[in-house]
Amino acid sequence: MLHFQKVAPIAFEIIAVNLDQKQPGFPVDVLPNYLNNLGVTYKIIEKNTYKIVIEKTPEGKTTCSLCSRLRRGTLYEAARDLKCNKLALGHHRNDILETFFLNFFFAGKMETMPPKFKNDAGDLIVLRPLAFCSEDDIETYSNLVQFPIIPCNLCGSQENLQRKKVKQMISDWETEFPDRNTIMMHALQNVYPSHLLDHNIYNFNTLESNVDETQLS
Repeated sequence: MLHFQKVAPIAFEIIAVNLDQKQPGFPVDVLPNYLNNLGVTYKIIEKNTYKIVIEKTPEGKTTCSLCSRLRRGTLYEAARDLKCNKLALGHHRNDILETFFLNFFFAGKMETMPPKFKNDAGDLIVLRPLAFCSEDDIETYSNLVQFPIIPCNLCGSQENLQRKKVKQMISDWETEFPDRNTIMMHALQNVYPSHLLDHNIYNFNTLESNVDETQLS
């Protein structure tokens, strides 16, 4: 984002926001020290969502869904308080593919995380600048420039996550069929409503689309 700030044809301000969820052992000094050295304006939000997640999640169930909702809501609220009109998140290509298959296999819908969308309230645009970057490339670059890594001990400690299983499935596919991930990302950009089954976006009686086709390109 700092690079885009220098080369983009528009002027914009950046503020880094991180949520301290009060997880045990969270290294509170790592990120502030790093951002101070970069000279980046930042805000650390302290909110004990960890306690809420632990209390509300039934034993044996995964914590990710509730944790994600609380984190997202906190970031949306922070964006409004800071008078920001855009929120940039760090999801990458693998996150998008994994989310697609999680929804496909377990939620019965074809949906994932787009690179850009407007929130339900319509007052905030969410961006994912790393949407087309592979996790492996990001990891390699991160090691090269020595980014400070702060692991999530909450979700990382759960072995029964469906996301982990889907992640391994996609990894196995990529090993057996190189460039499978690239092909799947292309597929998500080439949608043909008339060749699917959703009558909300395609009228199979009149054989006409129910949406503006330009929105699907």
